[in-house]
Amino acid sequence: MNTNIDLGWEEWVNLPSINLPYIKAKVDTGAQTSVLHAKHIEVFKVQKKKFVRFEISPLPERPRFTVSCSAPLIGRRKVTSSNGESEKRYFIKTDIEISGHTWQIEISLTDRMSMQYRMLLGRSSIGPDMTVYATESFLNGQPQSKNPYATRKKRTLKSRRALRIALLTREPNNYTSKRIMIAGQQRGHQVEPINPTRCYLDVDTANPEIFYDSSPLPKYDVVIPRIGASITSYGLAVTRQFKLTGALPLNDPQAIANSRDKLQAHQQLASANINMPITGFASSPKDTNGVINTVGTMPLVIKLLESSQGKGVILAETKKAAETVINAFRGLQANFLVQEYIAESKGEDLRCLVIDGKVIGSILRSNKENDFRSNLHQGGVAQSTSITAKERGIAIRAAKAIGLSVAGVDILRSNRGPLVLEVNSSPGIQGIEKTLEMDIAGQIISFCEKKLGIISN
Repeated sequence: MNTNIDLGWEEWVNLPSINLPYIKAKVDTGAQTSVLHAKHIEVFKVQKKKFVRFEISPLPERPRFTVSCSAPLIGRRKVTSSNGESEKRYFIKTDIEISGHTWQIEISLTDRMSMQYRMLLGRSSIGPDMTVYATESFLNGQPQSKNPYATRKKRTLKSRRALRIALLTREPNNYTSKRIMIAGQQRGHQVEPINPTRCYLDVDTANPEIFYDSSPLPKYDVVIPRIGASITSYGLAVTRQFKLTGALPLNDPQAIANSRDKLQAHQQLASANINMPITGFASSPKDTNGVINTVGTMPLVIKLLESSQGKGVILAETKKAAETVINAFRGLQANFLVQEYIAESKGEDLRCLVIDGKVIGSILRSNKENDFRSNLHQGGVAQSTSITAKERGIAIRAAKAIGLSVAGVDILRSNRGPLVLEVNSSPGIQGIEKTLEMDIAGQIISFCEKKLGIISN
């Protein structure tokens, strides 16, 4: 270290590596080690390397304002304070910046909530070429704002830290789940699969918590919801609870709800002037002919509102066949939609994957023989394809209309232009990754990093 700086007995410092642009530190030459306030300290591993995650309230006058931090763990050592009390503390190594000069220091972590200064700068962090003036304060200036964190745009500060990511899924071994976990680990993060049906929620104003198999879950930076249609309601409740505990959702719970409610999704697409196949909705109506006449042409498609992956989707070739299916749904008291069949699409559709307002990849899905559905789960096949500017634009607009940051938008090519068939909030990535040979999972993790304003390790 060769840093010629004059220090007062208190200074504003920047710890850029752990997402703390401003924190007021007491320069304490009577203390050997530097100390940083930390609460909810947790140790976790990423690719066999140990990290420590913690929360800090950097402003004593605003104790409820917190910042989540993480850093590589050096170890845990016993520290004796000036009053003679000893405790074992976690130690991290991080950069410190004062007045344009940057160097690396070791910091121990402990709860300093009751202290006036959230950080002490000890002798081990002060170089021999630095001069400390015990009667001077803030020789290196002060923030212009009384609340320096209020002047920066939310989540725009770029820092480097490991994320703890919750992957909500009941299928941790399927292709998409495994790829997201691997991609997160490759970028230096910890991704943990969590079955939402095994969670129960403590909805507390002061301290909302999530319990998993009777044990409280730790704090997470990000939650990636991949919720099956059969548990949409409870899965969304769990996602909202993660949001309450401070985790940033990949897709907002309300946007997921919008996409799962097919009636609401179609209404939102219609309000955004996005073209779709002619569609009628019904809740077990007595007027079967009226529902059929909504579409007006045969054949037509009949779908259960809870349908996914091509299940619960029927092609009625004749009016008689449509009446039979609708009467059967009426007996089940099932909500359904009837939809125009786009014959010229020839059983093909486009799957466009939208991330952060951009189409990052698209494939053409074709049906298997004698099946009008092109879903890959129903045996359809995928191939790479080029899409038009109009198709790209309608995919982006559809995702935005529903409110999704990450979406699979299904489009039919018709004689009157591209028609949006569905907007999926939890798109599978196997078909598009393998067909296009793209790292889609990596781009999903990269988007999480971008939303949090961090650089991957």
